[in-house]
Amino acid sequence: MFNEEIFKRTNEKGGSIEVICGSMFSGKTEELMRRLNRARIAKLSVQIFKPKTDTRYDENAVVSHNMQSFPCVSIDNSASILLFYNNEQVVAIDEAQFFDADLVEVCNTLANKGVRVIVAGLDMDFKGRPFGPIPAMMAVAESVTKLHAVCVKCGNPASFSYRLAPNEEKIMLGETDHYEPRCRNCYFS
Repeated sequence: MFNEEIFKRTNEKGGSIEVICGSMFSGKTEELMRRLNRARIAKLSVQIFKPKTDTRYDENAVVSHNMQSFPCVSIDNSASILLFYNNEQVVAIDEAQFFDADLVEVCNTLANKGVRVIVAGLDMDFKGRPFGPIPAMMAVAESVTKLHAVCVKCGNPASFSYRLAPNEEKIMLGETDHYEPRCRNCYFS
């Protein structure tokens, strides 16, 4: 049931949740940084979080594949976002698929306080299954942007992250040495 009172209060305060999702190499982090840079141009205060498990480039920065970076707070779990939140107007969360299911409640809490929350993460794991809290985040978000990479096999839009390494662990950090973007046809063939 749609609760008009909650919707009215949320809109009056200006809070919202935006989700940026897609496969690996689709530009999710670049899009997140683009939105944060625009918020800074608009003179809004911003803060970005990422999971401590993301150690690929820099422990204290979110770094895109093209090496753009943005200082961040690395945290162990989604509840820590509320502990480190300093009343910024925009809160961003990168690699959100690695967080626990409480991320949805944390983001709703911030949005209901009037915060613009931007969440970026993989929507599917390497087996093509919904990944972490991203599907639930998509359900509660006001805006969802699904980005596509380019399939390395045929050049079509890619929405799957194909794992090259013979490892069945759900979480395995890696770059082009372990993963490649593929379209549906090339992923399943």
